[in-house]
Amino acid sequence: MRVGNLVHVVDDDRGFLKGIERLLSAHGLDVRTFSSAEEFQAQADPAEAACLILDVHLDGMSGIELLRQLSRLGSRTPVVLVTASDCEVTRQAATAAGCNAYLQKPVSASVLIGALAEAIGPDRKFAG
Repeated sequence: MRVGNLVHVVDDDRGFLKGIERLLSAHGLDVRTFSSAEEFQAQADPAEAACLILDVHLDGMSGIELLRQLSRLGSRTPVVLVTASDCEVTRQAATAAGCNAYLQKPVSASVLIGALAEAIGPDRKFAG
């Protein structure tokens, strides 16, 4: 895999993972998916990814707590948080944890790709 195009996606909804994988692959990105924060921690190196997409509400550790842990460990990998259950308290916690974008599901392809492009940086060009 080309590390510069790798996106890690953590979500407990297999349908969402499959759809995101297809979308991001169509835009020239390499994708690695995980069904829990714990699986991600056991199998992934956040530093190898250009960006992380984390679901806020996961079974076990939440996406926000995973982001907090990564930050404490010094990770600088950009993070896009997604949630199907939006509320002001969650939005504030996500912002305080340092996410680059906070998106509500269902998220349109153009909004997600735009958030990734902004998080990863302006020199990154996506296909599609």
